[in-house]
Amino acid sequence: MFSWPPNYDFCYTLSGVITKEGVGLHSGEKTRVKISPFEKEGYYVSFSDKPDDIFKLNQNLIGSTMLCTAVKLAGRNLYTIEHLLASLAGCGLSYIHIEVDGKEIPLLDGSAIQWVKAFEEVGIKRVPKPKNFIREINKSMIFNKDSSVIALTPSNKITIISTINFSYKAIGNQTYVIDLNPKCFVENIAPARTFGFKDQFQELSELGLIKGGSLENALVCDGDKWVNPPLRFSNEPIRHKILDLIGDLALVGLPKAQILVYKGSHSLNALLASSLKN
Repeated sequence: MFSWPPNYDFCYTLSGVITKEGVGLHSGEKTRVKISPFEKEGYYVSFSDKPDDIFKLNQNLIGSTMLCTAVKLAGRNLYTIEHLLASLAGCGLSYIHIEVDGKEIPLLDGSAIQWVKAFEEVGIKRVPKPKNFIREINKSMIFNKDSSVIALTPSNKITIISTINFSYKAIGNQTYVIDLNPKCFVENIAPARTFGFKDQFQELSELGLIKGGSLENALVCDGDKWVNPPLRFSNEPIRHKILDLIGDLALVGLPKAQILVYKGSHSLNALLASSLKN
């Protein structure tokens, strides 16, 4: 039986190569990704038409946080990186090379679970390095954007406490608390899908967004009900918000801290990540 690491005390990478293809959420275009183990620590990206130009992902490369996290690599944008990065970081995997054929990471089913299953198929292995996977934190931080807040406090483990508050009755107020480790991530966070709102579809379409969104890769909320039930968890939206947070923080390394988030967003996550990048 496949067994995930019990914690983030060591570094792991893949034992083989994974290839996945699918549609990008915002571009609507087919895109293909090859994920391989790499000799250096971190997450490295190249494009298939220029395989020798390899970039290490970090917070300074973020170019946009509108409904997804995008990075700018030598004048080219790569969109919707957060679900793949969450799957890697959540499972304790680093030393990774990602080769992309396209301009967006495939959305797959809108969660991280298909990436996780692909990792299970090829297996993982420990990297013989003394470096811990997570980063130590020695001070508290707090940031806000309008009514949204994110705060971080040093701790002896990674704890995420996240709350959302939507006027849509199908979602309403949701809070979820998780002491993060690889097994807990795989079981409780990775399956949670991205979600959107039926009454915003036209506006987002006119902005050139969500061209690849469908009822197969996103939950759609229509006021007091879901257009495409059933949910995988009764509180699937808040779990997906935590998935996004993990993916955004993967750019700088998961902090050994208690993280409290109220009405989180990619832009708010980026504020916290920027403070941790040094």
